[in-house]
Amino acid sequence: MPRTARTTRLALAASAASLALLATACGGSGSDASGPGDGKPVTLTFWSATAGAKETADAFNKAHTDIKVKFSMVPAGPEGVTKLSNAVKGGNAPDVATMDYSALPEYASEGNLENLTPSSGDLVKKEFPEAVQSLVNLGGSTWAVPFDVTPIQLFYRKDLFKKHGVDVPTTWAEYRTAAEKIHAGDPDVTITNFGGGDPALLSGLAWQAGARWYGTNGDAWKVNIDDPASRKVAAYWDDLLAEGLASKTPLWGEGENKERATGKVATIIGAAWSAGNFPVSYPDAKGKWGIAPLPTWDGKAGTGMYGGTSYIVPKGSEHTEAAAEFIKWVTTEPAAMTARLSSLKAPSSALPANEGMRAAAAKEFDNAYFGDQDVYALAGDAADTIVPGWTWGPVQQQVTSVQMAAGGDHTKMLSSGQAKGETAVTDRGLKLDK
Repeated sequence: MPRTARTTRLALAASAASLALLATACGGSGSDASGPGDGKPVTLTFWSATAGAKETADAFNKAHTDIKVKFSMVPAGPEGVTKLSNAVKGGNAPDVATMDYSALPEYASEGNLENLTPSSGDLVKKEFPEAVQSLVNLGGSTWAVPFDVTPIQLFYRKDLFKKHGVDVPTTWAEYRTAAEKIHAGDPDVTITNFGGGDPALLSGLAWQAGARWYGTNGDAWKVNIDDPASRKVAAYWDDLLAEGLASKTPLWGEGENKERATGKVATIIGAAWSAGNFPVSYPDAKGKWGIAPLPTWDGKAGTGMYGGTSYIVPKGSEHTEAAAEFIKWVTTEPAAMTARLSSLKAPSSALPANEGMRAAAAKEFDNAYFGDQDVYALAGDAADTIVPGWTWGPVQQQVTSVQMAAGGDHTKMLSSGQAKGETAVTDRGLKLDK
């Protein structure tokens, strides 16, 4: 993989001040570690919504006799977090789960996670780039182990661009011009589908534009979701939707897949993990899709992150030592990445945070669908351009819930998110800096 070492220079996470504030919110550390003791295999329950997770668990089981993993697929996003929260409260949480980076500060500060510092702190320090470490090391403790890095990229229909005489856009102004030209040439085709409102995508695009949704001032949290950079992004997309240049078909639904599979949209705004979905969801378009850097506002390379996965041990697990062993294997062992890529129904194209895992992924991934573009090399290059300085706050899941209820009005998603963020911070008993 070219230039992957430079991911260590990415500044993806919170300042020292915000970590100190989170430490105050988190309170004490987790439970005592426990593992195999009677000679019988320990059975771990594992919940995840990630592609290839089942294949990874199966491969672990074949390679280990002292620990067995029982996998269950769970919903992605806020629904999955809610399911996990209810399980923790009910005392029946899994031993291991995956969680978006955006949810970690909130989930950890509410006391829903085991403190992994004793079992995984050294692993995170030794095996992952420093900047990625700070996504999971909060308040001086390790609450998760990183899995991937998720730079946003542009996926585009090469045949449609050629048909309408459109060059691959490098700026958002050029992207709008491309949208106008393509739609004028064929009113049935829009530049992309962007309906329904996806808070994770909106935050990533705001991140690219220089927004900072959370920050700190002394001992208080600053909520700045409705800032000028974010409003610029929201207005841009609301305008494309209003003028019919972007499809109002909701993201993450059957209608979205149909439009993409039948050539009704010319681009997809996705992330490194999106590539693996193309051969499964749009098999007839093999060779028609290309990958390019995300357009920017000023023409200079830069992107944000769209999602991103870490491994956690929910509060109450009685097998934290065995859980740590499984997590180490699944996040650093190349064989785990090979297994993840073996899924025929949902092959993974996630860009691992661990450098050794990236090499294995690049070797195994079939690039033929994209005309032999090197999917992992392009993702690695994009990761090198992630805009530094983004901070996730301690109430983001509550913000996400109200933003999803905004009906795809991106400007409203910001204002409602701002209001909820401020009230949620104070409701948590944390100081708010206005």
